[in-house]
Amino acid sequence: MTAEDTRLAVQAGAAGIIVSNHGARQLDYVPATISCLEEVVKAASGQIPVFLDGGVRRGTDVFKALALGASGIFIGRPVVYALAVEGEAGVRKVLQMLRDELELTMSLAGCCSVKDINRSYIQTGADMFRALSRL
Repeated sequence: MTAEDTRLAVQAGAAGIIVSNHGARQLDYVPATISCLEEVVKAASGQIPVFLDGGVRRGTDVFKALALGASGIFIGRPVVYALAVEGEAGVRKVLQMLRDELELTMSLAGCCSVKDINRSYIQTGADMFRALSRL
C-alpha cells in the first residue's frame, strides 16, 4: 500500500497490484485503501495495472477509485452480503445498484464514458491540505 512496495513489485515482475488492507480485519488502524491508491498508481507509472480492493460500498466509491487511477475495482462485502440474503438474485441486484449509482455519478460529473473519468473530478484530504498550506 506504499510507493516503495509498488516499485518492488514492478521490479520483481508483478503483472499487477491489488491495493488491499484485507478489510482492515488484521489491523484495525491501517489506512483506508482509497487513501493509498493514488500513491500506488503514481509509483506504478503505468507499467502495470493497479486495482482497488476494499471499502467499495456505492457507485460513488467506484467513481473515486477510477478517478484516482485504478484500473478496476474488486467488490467483496456487498456481494457476500447480497448472496447471503437473496442468493444469486441478490448479487445481481447489488451489482446493478453499483452500476446505476456509477452511471448517475458519471452523468452528474459530465462523463459520457468511463474513459472520461479523471483526477480533476475529485478532491481528497491531501488536496485540501495543500490548498490550506498555500494561504
